[in-house]
Amino acid sequence: MAERVSAPSPTVLIVDDDHDFASAAADFARARGFTPYMAHSLEQSRGFARLPAVDLLLLDLELPDGNGFDLLDDMDLPEHGQIAIVTGQPSVESAARAVSLPVVDYLIKPLCPEQFSNLLDHAAARARPPQARAEARGGMIGRSPAMRRLIDSLERIAPSEATVLISGESGTGKELVARAIHEFSGRSGAFVPVNCGAIAPDLLASHLFGHERGSFTGAAARHNGYFEQADRGTLFLDEITEMPPALQVYLLRVLETGTVTRVGGSEAVDIDVRVVAATNRDPQRSIEEGSLREDLFYRLADIGLELPPLRSRGDDALLIAHNFLERLNIRYGTRKRFAAGTERVLLRHNWPGNVRELRSAVQRAFLTAEGDEIRVAPGFRKLAPVHHDATHVSFSVGMTYAQIEQEMLLKTLAHFDGDRTRSAQSLGVSVRTIHNQLARLRESGHDV
Repeated sequence: MAERVSAPSPTVLIVDDDHDFASAAADFARARGFTPYMAHSLEQSRGFARLPAVDLLLLDLELPDGNGFDLLDDMDLPEHGQIAIVTGQPSVESAARAVSLPVVDYLIKPLCPEQFSNLLDHAAARARPPQARAEARGGMIGRSPAMRRLIDSLERIAPSEATVLISGESGTGKELVARAIHEFSGRSGAFVPVNCGAIAPDLLASHLFGHERGSFTGAAARHNGYFEQADRGTLFLDEITEMPPALQVYLLRVLETGTVTRVGGSEAVDIDVRVVAATNRDPQRSIEEGSLREDLFYRLADIGLELPPLRSRGDDALLIAHNFLERLNIRYGTRKRFAAGTERVLLRHNWPGNVRELRSAVQRAFLTAEGDEIRVAPGFRKLAPVHHDATHVSFSVGMTYAQIEQEMLLKTLAHFDGDRTRSAQSLGVSVRTIHNQLARLRESGHDV
């Protein structure tokens, strides 16, 4: 899942093999509202230099594995912000080369605080507009071509009345995109999110469409469903393929007529609702498997959006990771930073869980770090077992398939603290299957 983020702060990349100078410069810049990145070699700096996000590059010329000018030769300089050469060994040759490059200052160590402060102020004032910096429109962050195309598409389609079907892997931020569509649309009503897989199938109709008093046992009063709650706003139907086929028929009628009839009622209530639906499955395959009606698909997909996985978004993972870290520092009043080499690890990982996995990895590294430097270990999926029996399923000869399935289901639910959606994802089944299995267990006398 993608995460809502604040507008990014100006950024400074400090490339210097003097760790004390780099750390002091980073602290100075951070205190003035910058997000600092540090690299202590030419190799480390190249990972950051690919990002067109650096508003100020503070570059030492003498590095362990080469000359700072080698980094500038690899960069598309017009795409970057201000560049400052900072050296303790000035020479006429290096100064002449520096001033021949665009947007370059040539400074001599040690830097005085006033000089560095002016440099930061100038870089912040020249920071590129949001379209050229890390995109944060609608709460989304990223500057990869895929994200730029997505955000441009959202701004074009949002003001329309068209329904939208969002597809994409788990963790890519489908709800965030739906919220952005609502924000860009200018609709005056509420944004109402509904996870169709998290509500028991027999209760979903009442939740969506409302019910009249006495329509079923326990219906002590009239209830306005999510459609009515989203009047003049946007209703987001996540995991649309988990909706029972019978309800899909009724949903199609609601979309066609613009009216909703509460369960147990006869009056058609006019509604003005923009519907955005989402699925982490391939829509065409869902149609073939029968979990999504073809006629509903075409009604929902006036416009179809497929969200790119994080692994195809280039260096966006770095931007998002630093944003997560910055927010954690603000929340806990700390000044933690990524250890050297962490950015390279972040870029190399495939991120099968996308932004949701990245957020968990950064938060886990932040909370478990003993000092101010944190090291992210992607790919961590299993919690350390508290008790052997709680995390292992035991099979024995003579057990029936039903007993094996029951053992697997109950242990998986316990592992995920009763979260049926995560349990279903782990087992590779639908949430509806989880509900049905639990219902059968209750009918057979099990306390679940």
